[in-house]
Amino acid sequence: MAYNNELVNRVRERLSIEDNMEVEEKKMFSGLSFLVNGKMCINISHDNLMCRYNAELEDEVSEKKGFLPMMMKGKQLKGYCYVEPSGFQKSDDFEYWIKICLDYNPSAKASKKKNTGSRLKKTKNRS
Repeated sequence: MAYNNELVNRVRERLSIEDNMEVEEKKMFSGLSFLVNGKMCINISHDNLMCRYNAELEDEVSEKKGFLPMMMKGKQLKGYCYVEPSGFQKSDDFEYWIKICLDYNPSAKASKKKNTGSRLKKTKNRS
């Protein structure tokens, strides 16, 4: 899994200023995902952002610099995209992508939890 650590830190720092949200980092989608309140919000894959946003914004978003459609089984997956570095180098552009992801997060569907059949048991550290 390759991802740009500088970009990860930039996203991490930006998300840290938000109130009332739980952020979890998880390796997935060939990169590092930021889950906000249990839902995938933003992913860093190589040098690109992967964004999850309201699909109603597709026309607006697709006109933005650096936009790359996310394809699945030969079809464009609306509400998801990749953004090349040229599309978020400027702080205003970076903020745009973060904002549309965070704005959509409360209404985004959470993925179904997979039951792997094994659970980690929490234990107390005995010193």
